[in-house]
Amino acid sequence: MQGKTLSLYLFTAIVILFTVVSKVYAISPSAIGVDVAPANPTPYSNVTITLSSFTANLDSVNITWLVDGGVALSGVGVKSFSITAKGANTETRIEARIFLPDGEIDKKIIIKPAVMVLLWQATDSYVPPFYKGKALPTAESEIKVVAMPEITAGGTMVNPKNMTYAWKKDYNNMQTDSGYGKNFFTYINDYLENANVVSVVASTTDGKYKSESNVNVGVNTPLISFYKKDLNLGTIWEQSLSDGHLIQGEEMIIAEPYFISPKEWRRPDLLFYWSINDRSVNVPSYRKNIMPLKAEVGTSGTSKLKLEIENTDKIFQTAKKEININF
Repeated sequence: MQGKTLSLYLFTAIVILFTVVSKVYAISPSAIGVDVAPANPTPYSNVTITLSSFTANLDSVNITWLVDGGVALSGVGVKSFSITAKGANTETRIEARIFLPDGEIDKKIIIKPAVMVLLWQATDSYVPPFYKGKALPTAESEIKVVAMPEITAGGTMVNPKNMTYAWKKDYNNMQTDSGYGKNFFTYINDYLENANVVSVVASTTDGKYKSESNVNVGVNTPLISFYKKDLNLGTIWEQSLSDGHLIQGEEMIIAEPYFISPKEWRRPDLLFYWSINDRSVNVPSYRKNIMPLKAEVGTSGTSKLKLEIENTDKIFQTAKKEININF
Protein backbone atom coordinates (compact mmCIF):
# COMPACT_ATOMS: atom_id res chain seq x y z
CA MET A 1 0.00 0.00 0.00
CA GLN A 2 2.82 2.38 0.81
CA GLY A 3 4.46 1.72 -2.57
CA LYS A 4 1.22 2.54 -4.41
CA THR A 5 0.85 5.76 -2.49
CA LEU A 6 4.39 6.78 -3.40
CA SER A 7 3.71 6.03 -7.08
CA LEU A 8 0.54 8.13 -6.97
CA TYR A 9 2.40 11.08 -5.48
CA LEU A 10 5.10 10.74 -8.11
CA PHE A 11 2.54 10.67 -10.94
CA THR A 12 0.79 13.76 -9.54
CA ALA A 13 4.08 15.63 -9.36
CA ILE A 14 4.84 14.79 -12.98
CA VAL A 15 1.41 16.05 -14.08
CA ILE A 16 1.90 19.31 -12.16
CA LEU A 17 5.39 19.73 -13.60
CA PHE A 18 4.08 19.18 -17.12
CA THR A 19 1.38 21.79 -16.59
CA VAL A 20 3.87 24.36 -15.37
CA VAL A 21 6.20 23.73 -18.29
CA SER A 22 3.31 24.09 -20.75
CA LYS A 23 2.42 27.49 -19.33
CA VAL A 24 6.00 28.70 -19.51
CA TYR A 25 6.40 27.83 -23.17
CA ALA A 26 2.94 29.00 -24.34
CA ILE A 27 3.06 31.86 -26.95
CA SER A 28 2.00 35.21 -25.53
CA PRO A 29 0.50 38.00 -27.67
CA SER A 30 3.63 40.06 -27.15
CA ALA A 31 5.63 37.40 -29.01
CA ILE A 32 3.91 38.44 -32.23
CA GLY A 33 5.34 41.65 -33.68
CA VAL A 34 3.38 44.00 -35.90
CA ASP A 35 5.04 46.35 -38.38
CA VAL A 36 3.02 49.06 -40.14
CA ALA A 37 4.60 50.75 -43.16
CA PRO A 38 4.42 53.65 -43.38
CA ALA A 39 4.11 54.07 -39.63
CA ASN A 40 2.13 57.31 -40.00
CA PRO A 41 0.24 57.06 -43.29
CA THR A 42 -1.25 59.96 -45.20
CA PRO A 43 -4.82 59.92 -46.56
CA TYR A 44 -5.46 57.36 -49.29
CA SER A 45 -1.91 56.01 -49.15
CA ASN A 46 -1.06 52.31 -49.41
CA VAL A 47 -0.38 50.68 -46.03
CA THR A 48 1.25 47.29 -45.51
CA ILE A 49 0.96 45.40 -42.21
CA THR A 50 3.40 42.57 -41.53
CA LEU A 51 3.44 40.03 -38.69
CA SER A 52 6.64 38.52 -37.32
CA SER A 53 7.70 36.22 -34.48
CA PHE A 54 10.90 34.61 -33.20
CA THR A 55 9.03 32.00 -31.17
CA ALA A 56 6.22 30.89 -33.49
CA ASN A 57 6.33 29.63 -37.07
CA LEU A 58 3.80 31.91 -38.73
CA ASP A 59 4.38 30.28 -42.11
CA SER A 60 2.58 27.11 -41.06
CA VAL A 61 -0.50 28.48 -39.30
CA ASN A 62 -3.74 29.94 -40.53
CA ILE A 63 -4.03 33.74 -40.33
CA THR A 64 -7.23 35.68 -40.93
CA TRP A 65 -7.34 39.43 -41.59
CA LEU A 66 -10.46 41.41 -40.79
CA VAL A 67 -11.19 45.01 -41.83
CA ASP A 68 -13.86 46.84 -39.83
CA GLY A 69 -15.23 43.49 -38.68
CA GLY A 70 -15.38 41.76 -42.07
CA VAL A 71 -12.99 39.09 -43.35
CA ALA A 72 -10.71 40.52 -46.03
CA LEU A 73 -8.04 37.80 -46.36
CA SER A 74 -7.38 34.37 -44.92
CA GLY A 75 -4.92 31.55 -45.47
CA VAL A 76 -1.90 29.65 -44.21
CA GLY A 77 1.19 31.80 -43.73
CA VAL A 78 -0.51 35.03 -44.84
CA LYS A 79 1.75 37.25 -42.73
CA SER A 80 1.31 40.46 -44.74
CA PHE A 81 -1.75 42.45 -45.59
CA SER A 82 -2.07 45.65 -47.64
CA ILE A 83 -4.85 48.19 -47.64
CA THR A 84 -5.54 51.71 -48.86
CA ALA A 85 -6.02 54.16 -46.02
CA LYS A 86 -9.18 56.20 -45.81
CA GLY A 87 -9.49 59.97 -45.78
CA ALA A 88 -7.96 62.26 -43.18
CA ASN A 89 -8.89 61.45 -39.57
CA THR A 90 -11.02 58.46 -40.64
CA GLU A 91 -10.27 55.20 -38.82
CA THR A 92 -9.84 51.76 -40.32
CA ARG A 93 -9.91 48.95 -37.74
CA ILE A 94 -7.84 45.93 -38.74
CA GLU A 95 -7.57 42.67 -36.82
CA ALA A 96 -5.21 39.77 -37.45
CA ARG A 97 -6.27 36.41 -35.99
CA ILE A 98 -3.37 33.96 -35.70
CA PHE A 99 -4.43 30.35 -35.06
CA LEU A 100 -1.45 28.79 -33.28
CA PRO A 101 -1.33 25.18 -32.01
CA ASP A 102 -1.51 26.54 -28.44
CA GLY A 103 -4.50 28.76 -29.18
CA GLU A 104 -5.62 31.89 -30.98
CA ILE A 105 -3.86 35.25 -30.74
CA ASP A 106 -5.53 38.45 -31.95
CA LYS A 107 -3.60 41.57 -32.97
CA LYS A 108 -5.59 44.78 -33.46
CA ILE A 109 -4.38 47.75 -35.48
CA ILE A 110 -6.08 51.09 -36.03
CA ILE A 111 -5.09 53.13 -39.09
CA LYS A 112 -6.07 56.78 -38.89
CA PRO A 113 -4.30 58.92 -41.52
CA ALA A 114 -3.70 62.55 -40.72
CA VAL A 115 -2.55 65.61 -42.61
CA MET A 116 0.31 67.86 -41.60
CA VAL A 117 1.60 70.93 -43.39
CA LEU A 118 5.19 72.12 -42.93
CA LEU A 119 5.84 75.79 -43.64
CA TRP A 120 9.35 77.19 -43.75
CA GLN A 121 10.90 80.62 -44.10
CA ALA A 122 14.38 82.08 -44.20
CA THR A 123 14.00 84.46 -41.29
CA ASP A 124 17.04 86.63 -42.07
CA SER A 125 16.87 86.65 -45.89
CA TYR A 126 16.35 90.05 -47.54
CA VAL A 127 14.04 90.78 -50.47
CA PRO A 128 13.18 94.23 -51.88
CA PRO A 129 9.88 96.00 -51.19
CA PHE A 130 6.85 94.76 -53.10
CA TYR A 131 8.59 91.51 -54.01
CA LYS A 132 5.83 88.92 -54.38
CA GLY A 133 8.01 85.84 -54.08
CA LYS A 134 9.43 84.04 -51.07
CA ALA A 135 12.66 85.00 -49.35
CA LEU A 136 14.96 82.07 -50.09
CA PRO A 137 17.77 80.74 -47.88
CA THR A 138 21.42 80.99 -48.86
CA ALA A 139 24.56 79.67 -47.19
CA GLU A 140 24.40 80.07 -43.40
CA SER A 141 20.83 81.37 -43.43
CA GLU A 142 18.56 80.97 -40.42
CA ILE A 143 15.56 78.83 -41.34
CA LYS A 144 12.40 78.30 -39.36
CA VAL A 145 10.10 75.32 -40.03
CA VAL A 146 6.61 75.34 -38.52
CA ALA A 147 4.46 72.19 -38.21
CA MET A 148 0.70 72.45 -38.66
CA PRO A 149 -0.79 69.00 -37.90
CA GLU A 150 -4.48 68.33 -38.39
CA ILE A 151 -5.38 65.55 -35.97
CA THR A 152 -8.78 64.93 -34.41
CA ALA A 153 -9.50 63.08 -31.17
CA GLY A 154 -13.04 62.48 -30.05
CA GLY A 155 -14.31 64.47 -33.00
CA THR A 156 -12.37 67.59 -31.97
CA MET A 157 -9.31 69.04 -33.67
CA VAL A 158 -6.31 68.82 -31.35
CA ASN A 159 -4.53 72.11 -30.70
CA PRO A 160 -1.00 71.89 -32.19
CA LYS A 161 0.35 73.50 -29.02
CA ASN A 162 -0.97 70.53 -27.01
CA MET A 163 0.96 67.89 -28.95
CA THR A 164 4.46 66.47 -28.76
CA TYR A 165 6.95 66.75 -31.61
CA ALA A 166 9.96 64.68 -32.63
CA TRP A 167 12.11 66.67 -35.06
CA LYS A 168 14.84 65.36 -37.35
CA LYS A 169 17.32 67.20 -39.56
CA ASP A 170 18.98 65.17 -42.28
CA TYR A 171 17.65 62.04 -40.52
CA ASN A 172 19.35 62.91 -37.22
CA ASN A 173 17.24 63.26 -34.07
CA MET A 174 17.11 66.82 -32.78
CA GLN A 175 16.38 66.01 -29.15
CA THR A 176 16.82 69.50 -27.75
CA ASP A 177 14.33 70.93 -30.24
CA SER A 178 11.76 68.15 -29.70
CA GLY A 179 9.14 67.85 -27.01
CA TYR A 180 5.74 69.00 -25.87
CA GLY A 181 4.36 72.07 -27.65
CA LYS A 182 7.49 72.50 -29.80
CA ASN A 183 5.72 72.86 -33.13
CA PHE A 184 8.57 74.78 -34.78
CA PHE A 185 12.23 74.10 -35.46
CA THR A 186 14.93 76.68 -36.19
CA TYR A 187 18.37 75.97 -37.58
CA ILE A 188 21.23 77.56 -39.55
CA ASN A 189 22.11 75.67 -42.70
CA ASP A 190 25.63 74.52 -43.42
CA TYR A 191 27.50 76.21 -46.26
CA LEU A 192 28.80 72.77 -47.33
CA GLU A 193 25.30 71.37 -47.96
CA ASN A 194 23.07 72.10 -50.95
CA ALA A 195 19.87 71.15 -49.12
CA ASN A 196 18.51 69.93 -45.80
CA VAL A 197 15.73 67.44 -45.11
CA VAL A 198 13.63 68.38 -42.10
CA SER A 199 11.03 65.92 -40.81
CA VAL A 200 8.76 65.74 -37.78
CA VAL A 201 6.32 63.36 -36.12
CA ALA A 202 3.52 65.05 -34.21
CA SER A 203 1.54 62.96 -31.73
CA THR A 204 -1.15 63.40 -29.14
CA THR A 205 0.05 63.20 -25.55
CA ASP A 206 -1.33 59.67 -25.16
CA GLY A 207 0.53 58.58 -28.31
CA LYS A 208 -2.65 57.23 -29.86
CA TYR A 209 -2.75 59.49 -32.91
CA LYS A 210 0.21 60.66 -34.98
CA SER A 211 1.01 62.61 -38.10
CA GLU A 212 4.28 62.81 -40.02
CA SER A 213 5.70 65.03 -42.74
CA ASN A 214 9.00 66.20 -44.19
CA VAL A 215 10.30 69.03 -46.34
CA ASN A 216 13.43 69.54 -48.42
CA VAL A 217 14.87 73.05 -48.00
CA GLY A 218 17.39 73.95 -50.69
CA VAL A 219 20.20 76.51 -50.58
CA ASN A 220 20.27 79.30 -53.13
CA THR A 221 22.76 81.91 -54.31
CA PRO A 222 22.34 85.62 -53.45
CA LEU A 223 21.39 87.79 -56.40
CA ILE A 224 21.61 91.46 -57.34
CA SER A 225 19.22 93.35 -59.58
CA PHE A 226 19.60 96.88 -60.93
CA TYR A 227 16.62 99.25 -61.16
CA LYS A 228 16.12 102.76 -62.46
CA LYS A 229 15.14 105.49 -60.04
CA ASP A 230 12.89 108.06 -61.69
CA LEU A 231 12.87 111.59 -60.29
CA ASN A 232 9.06 111.67 -60.36
CA LEU A 233 7.96 108.04 -60.03
CA GLY A 234 10.66 106.80 -57.70
CA THR A 235 12.21 103.37 -58.17
CA ILE A 236 10.73 101.43 -61.11
CA TRP A 237 10.34 98.04 -59.44
CA GLU A 238 8.31 96.55 -62.28
CA GLN A 239 11.34 95.89 -64.45
CA SER A 240 15.00 95.36 -63.69
CA LEU A 241 17.65 96.79 -65.96
CA SER A 242 18.96 94.46 -68.63
CA ASP A 243 22.33 94.31 -70.33
CA GLY A 244 22.73 97.20 -72.78
CA HIS A 245 20.60 99.63 -70.80
CA LEU A 246 20.55 103.05 -72.45
CA ILE A 247 20.88 106.23 -70.41
CA GLN A 248 20.50 109.82 -71.53
CA GLY A 249 21.75 112.66 -69.39
CA GLU A 250 21.70 111.88 -65.65
CA GLU A 251 20.28 108.70 -64.13
CA MET A 252 20.24 106.96 -60.75
CA ILE A 253 20.81 103.20 -60.62
CA ILE A 254 19.46 101.35 -57.58
CA ALA A 255 21.03 98.02 -56.62
CA GLU A 256 18.85 95.59 -54.67
CA PRO A 257 20.25 92.34 -53.20
CA TYR A 258 18.06 89.26 -53.02
CA PHE A 259 18.33 86.49 -50.41
CA ILE A 260 21.28 87.96 -48.53
CA SER A 261 21.46 88.41 -44.78
CA PRO A 262 20.97 90.24 -42.57
CA LYS A 263 17.60 91.68 -43.58
CA GLU A 264 18.89 95.12 -42.68
CA TRP A 265 21.46 95.16 -45.46
CA ARG A 266 22.57 98.71 -44.61
CA ARG A 267 24.52 97.32 -41.68
CA PRO A 268 28.32 97.48 -42.01
CA ASP A 269 28.47 93.67 -42.33
CA LEU A 270 27.73 94.11 -46.03
CA LEU A 271 30.35 95.84 -48.16
CA PHE A 272 29.41 97.25 -51.57
CA TYR A 273 32.17 97.45 -54.19
CA TRP A 274 31.16 99.46 -57.27
CA SER A 275 33.26 99.73 -60.41
CA ILE A 276 32.94 101.20 -63.90
CA ASN A 277 35.10 99.58 -66.55
CA ASP A 278 36.89 97.75 -63.71
CA ARG A 279 37.84 101.00 -61.97
CA SER A 280 36.61 101.36 -58.38
CA VAL A 281 34.00 103.99 -57.64
CA ASN A 282 33.37 105.21 -54.10
CA VAL A 283 29.85 105.99 -52.96
CA PRO A 284 28.66 107.33 -49.58
CA SER A 285 28.15 104.54 -47.02
CA TYR A 286 24.61 105.69 -46.27
CA ARG A 287 23.72 105.38 -49.96
CA LYS A 288 25.87 102.40 -50.84
CA ASN A 289 23.23 100.81 -53.07
CA ILE A 290 22.86 103.90 -55.30
CA MET A 291 25.07 104.67 -58.29
CA PRO A 292 24.57 108.03 -60.05
CA LEU A 293 25.44 108.01 -63.76
CA LYS A 294 25.76 110.82 -66.25
CA ALA A 295 26.29 110.73 -69.99
CA GLU A 296 28.21 113.69 -71.30
CA VAL A 297 26.55 115.65 -74.09
CA GLY A 298 27.86 114.71 -77.48
CA THR A 299 29.44 111.42 -76.37
CA SER A 300 28.37 107.84 -76.97
CA GLY A 301 29.70 104.42 -76.14
CA THR A 302 29.42 101.54 -73.69
CA SER A 303 30.63 101.18 -70.11
CA LYS A 304 30.60 98.13 -67.87
CA LEU A 305 28.86 98.72 -64.55
CA LYS A 306 29.69 96.16 -61.87
CA LEU A 307 28.76 95.64 -58.23
CA GLU A 308 30.07 93.04 -55.78
CA ILE A 309 28.54 92.63 -52.33
CA GLU A 310 30.62 90.96 -49.66
CA ASN A 311 29.26 89.70 -46.35
CA THR A 312 32.01 90.04 -43.75
CA ASP A 313 30.02 88.05 -41.20
CA LYS A 314 29.12 85.16 -43.53
CA ILE A 315 31.91 84.79 -46.04
CA PHE A 316 29.99 82.37 -48.28
CA GLN A 317 27.28 84.96 -48.90
CA THR A 318 28.63 87.03 -51.78
CA ALA A 319 26.84 88.39 -54.82
CA LYS A 320 27.97 89.89 -58.13
CA LYS A 321 26.21 91.69 -60.94
CA GLU A 322 27.42 93.49 -64.04
CA ILE A 323 25.71 95.00 -67.07
CA ASN A 324 26.78 97.12 -70.02
CA ILE A 325 25.49 100.69 -70.02
CA ASN A 326 25.00 102.39 -73.38
CA PHE A 327 25.05 106.14 -73.64
